[in-house]
Amino acid sequence: MKTTMKVLLGALALGLAATPALAQRDPAYAAARSAGQVGEKMDGYLGIVGAATPALRAMVDDINIRRRAVYAQQAQANNATLEEYAFTAGCLAIQRTQAGEMYQAPNGSWVQRGSGPAQRDPRCP
Repeated sequence: MKTTMKVLLGALALGLAATPALAQRDPAYAAARSAGQVGEKMDGYLGIVGAATPALRAMVDDINIRRRAVYAQQAQANNATLEEYAFTAGCLAIQRTQAGEMYQAPNGSWVQRGSGPAQRDPRCP
């Protein structure tokens, strides 16, 4: 799996950049992220932290559908499984969170990013 992760890292650097950029153009996404209503999950998808409104659920579902499409395409192109690709994407997304943003810790709990590095799964590349 380590070799696969290395291959995926290169692909993620190229292919995943578009997905967060598209989501960040949405003011509702930026507001939800800043307010700690959404956060990055270890599985590569966006999660809702706390109570979900219908509008928040719809936004998160839309972003995750787009992410899954990118992951599926890139996983196939890199001879990896969707789950491997999504997990690696989650590792990188958590690593890129900024202070004050929410993310899922290895134990599954939601954590607000401080000034230090994010807690990451030991399997992360």
